[in-house]
Amino acid sequence: MTLKERISADYMTAFRAKNTVAKNLLSVIKGEIQTIEKNTGVETLSDDEITKILNKTVKSLNETIKSLAPVDGKGEDIVQAVVELAIIEAYLPKQLSKEEIFNKITDLKVAGITNIGQIMKEFAGLPVDRKVVSEVIKEVIG
Repeated sequence: MTLKERISADYMTAFRAKNTVAKNLLSVIKGEIQTIEKNTGVETLSDDEITKILNKTVKSLNETIKSLAPVDGKGEDIVQAVVELAIIEAYLPKQLSKEEIFNKITDLKVAGITNIGQIMKEFAGLPVDRKVVSEVIKEVIG
């Protein structure tokens, strides 16, 4: 089952279960996918392209969570953003831990690769936070 099919199936499940948070979020994601397909003339986006959309959404939700402060002691907006983040992350591959990134960079350094650009290329396509990779490169390489 492709990522697009999984999102559509989960949307229908959320719709039937009257789970408005999941339904609304998945509806937005489906709409984004359809818009990109229409604008590019592609019949179906690949899982990698859909993952990029999901990563963009995760980044946006993380920024929303950081910017929200409970108003009048209530934090419903933060709670909703955290729930939405958990829903989206279920579709994404598990991110490499900082320790795994550190080990890979150390191995690359031992192999003689110390150019930051080359090291970043080694992480292309892997499920990593590029900011964390950059920080670890600065730690290891100096």
